[in-house]
Amino acid sequence: MILAIDSGNTNVVFTLVQEGDAVVSWRRAVNDRRTADEDGIWLLQLMKRHGVKPRQISGVIISSVRPAALFGLRQLAELYFASVPLVVGDEDLPLNFEVRVSRPEQVGADRLVNTRAVTSVLGQGPAIVVDFGTATTIDVVAADGAYIGGVIAPGVNLSAEALYQAAARLPRIDIEQPNSVLGQDTVACMQSGLFWGYVSMIEGLVSRLRDELDLPSAPVVATGGLATLFAAGTDVFDHIDPYFTVKGLAALYSDWAKTRA
Repeated sequence: MILAIDSGNTNVVFTLVQEGDAVVSWRRAVNDRRTADEDGIWLLQLMKRHGVKPRQISGVIISSVRPAALFGLRQLAELYFASVPLVVGDEDLPLNFEVRVSRPEQVGADRLVNTRAVTSVLGQGPAIVVDFGTATTIDVVAADGAYIGGVIAPGVNLSAEALYQAAARLPRIDIEQPNSVLGQDTVACMQSGLFWGYVSMIEGLVSRLRDELDLPSAPVVATGGLATLFAAGTDVFDHIDPYFTVKGLAALYSDWAKTRA
């Protein structure tokens, strides 16, 4: 069993993985000042509730888009699980696919992990991965498994917060699928604009990418915290998998382990 840690801009997700599948997952809000001891005590208590002991964890792998978070997460792995963690982007964790873009060093760890998940979960590329996080990212994986680029847009919660902060009379709202596109009060109008606006954005960008890259039948994967919500409003997605990124982390760990066998 391994511990896969996905540290994003809003949440940090800790998942126990066995034979490539998620066993149980916990998340906390991002806090770069949180210490390894705080995370360790919290995590051990949660593991105890599920009957998992620290010695059952054979390794730790970390994906983080926040450099400031890495120090504490590395310490967590070393102090509480006696493991030197693998970190996506480090030289000691080689990738088994090309990053075929003009500035490969700029590609985020989360996007690399999702690229690996394509061949692990779907078997092969090409594919398009839509990840609903703090930012909404769309990544394209070629037929040979290479990462070839994508799109970054503001996440829907970020957009909702921007409306609240910048417009004096607009309230803070929850993101929900409205009953109709036509809103008849302020909240309904905002929910329509955010929900159907993002659905239309995803459908439009996927269509344009398929046309531009001549990938008319490339499957589209939805992942991230809001994937299920938005999938209810469109038929553009072929696969909906909240654990897609975790499966990519598990595959990267397995790749590394095979080189040590």
